[in-house]
Amino acid sequence: MRDRFPGYDVLNKRGSPSWNEVTRQVIDARLAMPREPCFFTEDEWLTLTAVCNRIVPQPASRPPIPVAAMIDHKMANDLTDGYRDHRLPKMQDAWRRGLHALDQETMTRHGGRFHGISATEQDALLTRMQQGELSGAAWGTMPCRLFFSSRVLHDSVAAYYAHPTAWNEIGFGGPASPRGYVRLAFDRRDPWEAAEAKPGEDAAVERKNRDVG
Repeated sequence: MRDRFPGYDVLNKRGSPSWNEVTRQVIDARLAMPREPCFFTEDEWLTLTAVCNRIVPQPASRPPIPVAAMIDHKMANDLTDGYRDHRLPKMQDAWRRGLHALDQETMTRHGGRFHGISATEQDALLTRMQQGELSGAAWGTMPCRLFFSSRVLHDSVAAYYAHPTAWNEIGFGGPASPRGYVRLAFDRRDPWEAAEAKPGEDAAVERKNRDVG
């Protein structure tokens, strides 16, 4: 994967006017996220981790963003979205039921649990979930398609892009407060925002981005 923002590290903003103390504390907590589950059982954790690895596969060239751990933190601390589709149970219950149902589907089709089958087989099962084609008894009244969109996809992608490593990949500077943004027109950027490198510009843009703070 080409580095679109070479030389940029959002953590260089930590001591700059871009971030205040509240922002620093929030980001520090995300970086120190425990990699062991607090909410999910060991079996659920294995399945959740395998699911996250397929929803947001990550490059081997850097330490992975702890997507599963961030979802676990959300469940353990009851960090709700503030809304819920009436067809889904409470988010913690939805995750437990969905992970159990996915393992049951995998056992029926492949004779093992989700984390133990191949990536191709995992993708096929997740695709069937996305399309609403899983109907084992373990799902109960919870639509698998809704579980996929509202919990699996929503929570996995939200966790990934809440992490500073992902911010570096997309050139995001973190919260707009307290500094704020001034140049809001198309293709304009403030001096404290990362510059995107076009092909052949990597070296020059890297030097510029190393000073962004």
